[in-house]
Amino acid sequence: MSTYGGIDLGGTKIQAVVVDEDNSVLGSARRPTPTAGGPADVARELESALRDAAVAAELDPPELAGVGVGTPGRVEDGDVAQARNLPDWEGSFPLGPTLSRALGVQVRLGNDVQVATAAEFKLGAGRLYDSLLGVFWGTGVGGALILERRPWRGRGGAGEIGHMVVEMDGARCTCGRKGCVEAYAGRGAMERHVHRLVEKGRKTKLFDLMREHGRTRLTSGVWARALEHGDKMAQQLIDRAVEALGAGIASAQNLIDIEGVIIGGGLGVRLGHPYAKRIAEAMQPHLFVDSQPPHVHVAALGDLGGAVGAALLLRSEG
Repeated sequence: MSTYGGIDLGGTKIQAVVVDEDNSVLGSARRPTPTAGGPADVARELESALRDAAVAAELDPPELAGVGVGTPGRVEDGDVAQARNLPDWEGSFPLGPTLSRALGVQVRLGNDVQVATAAEFKLGAGRLYDSLLGVFWGTGVGGALILERRPWRGRGGAGEIGHMVVEMDGARCTCGRKGCVEAYAGRGAMERHVHRLVEKGRKTKLFDLMREHGRTRLTSGVWARALEHGDKMAQQLIDRAVEALGAGIASAQNLIDIEGVIIGGGLGVRLGHPYAKRIAEAMQPHLFVDSQPPHVHVAALGDLGGAVGAALLLRSEG
């Protein structure tokens, strides 16, 4: 039976898996995403994470039929560009060839949100639908579309829900534009906003919790713990994010009228069903056909979905 590797490269973590032909996970491993050093350093951590997962599966990487990688940014012919949520990723980097040489196996790349959405469509919460929108709420806010049971990428830029404008001349986004969903809901943008508020004298437990749990960034777990502690700033900014997500997803729904919305990503999975319900409620005032909203679900494959979806790249023609 063939085995496959899958790696999900996120803004704060790298998740690797080894799966069999039935997509059962034989081994997994997780490492933090480097905060400095550039693409070559990220590539070395990807290699190490995959090797760790292979050890857990009692395999050597060259025994795998291949390795798929879901990565932020624009993917073209094994190269990755515009990966803004990764450290010092300027220009294009040959991630596919670099990993293939290091691991001794073929490597196929895909956009991280597209492969995670494909996994939910084939194996998870999207199996009931012919059309769906994946919304991955994490370091940024990524999106991907399935229309009539096929991935829809347009000319390469389709599905960018994080860059739907929800406020004219609004908050500055990581993309350099103003008023995007990601400017309000992306964890990176939220962390920068927290710093600004603290500099102005506002109080929060977020950074204390970050240090207490040995983190260097405000991860999804830190945000969740702050909410559990009743931190007012955390609640205010999460509420703001939910409203932005609701407006952006509803606007997308008014254009394409899909059946289902899958909420994934670090924050989406960590905050879970109560917040998926809140996002659905925040969509309602903005829906043109408010009597027939799409069904909103949390990603059923959880934190492993992106890596499992990456492994599917080896068997996908999409």
